[in-house]
Amino acid sequence: MKIDVIGDVHGCLEELKELLQKLGYGKNDTTYTHPEGRIPVFLGDITDRGPASMKVIQLVYEMVVATKKAYYVPGNHCNKLYRYFLGNKVKQNNGLETTVAEYKSLSDDQQKKIKNQFMELYEASELYLQLPEVHAVIAHAGIKTSYIGRTDKKVKTFVLYGDITGEKHEDGRPVRRDWAQHYHGSDWIVYGHTPVKKPRIVNKTINIDTGCVFGNALTAFRLPEETTIAIPSKQPYVEEKFSFFD
Repeated sequence: MKIDVIGDVHGCLEELKELLQKLGYGKNDTTYTHPEGRIPVFLGDITDRGPASMKVIQLVYEMVVATKKAYYVPGNHCNKLYRYFLGNKVKQNNGLETTVAEYKSLSDDQQKKIKNQFMELYEASELYLQLPEVHAVIAHAGIKTSYIGRTDKKVKTFVLYGDITGEKHEDGRPVRRDWAQHYHGSDWIVYGHTPVKKPRIVNKTINIDTGCVFGNALTAFRLPEETTIAIPSKQPYVEEKFSFFD
């Protein structure tokens, strides 16, 4: 097995297409495939903030559900959109408002199709992926060794939101513990969620959310090669959105 884990896309369709092409994937009707059978893995947060969340949903659906040529794990933004589609009361902020506006601009038939595709994608997904063939665990915001194999509420919160303390910084961001410093497992933990300017490797963990939607880059981590490939973002650069971790 050879995989390409793709960081948080956040509706950046053009960058995603460029990255897939740079990784060697070819366009085939409505999807992308690799001549060597490599498998893309979407790391969650495929929507919100960026310019083309609806088309990203459609592409990921085609690759993961329709053709089964890719894997996907949900992120916190995916979870929020799913709850919105269920009819739950969720605040339309932190990017969801852009996705909802895009969704509401569609015709009724298009809305129904997109909603059904996203809900099917989300409901079919595992909370995180264990891929022993490449000695890796793929989890949106990371995972502790003691949580691997579990899917209870505590683990779900960690995987979607990171190691949050419940406190907030002055700018409203949640305070997170640097859990990666305490990971000493032998498998890679590949995650995103917290934007960093370049892939952050700590022990056997790698954060590949390089803030495409905030103007930096969209990054993929290749296994078993243990290499990264990135595409520069086309979005405006927002310095304050990047992590304070080293």
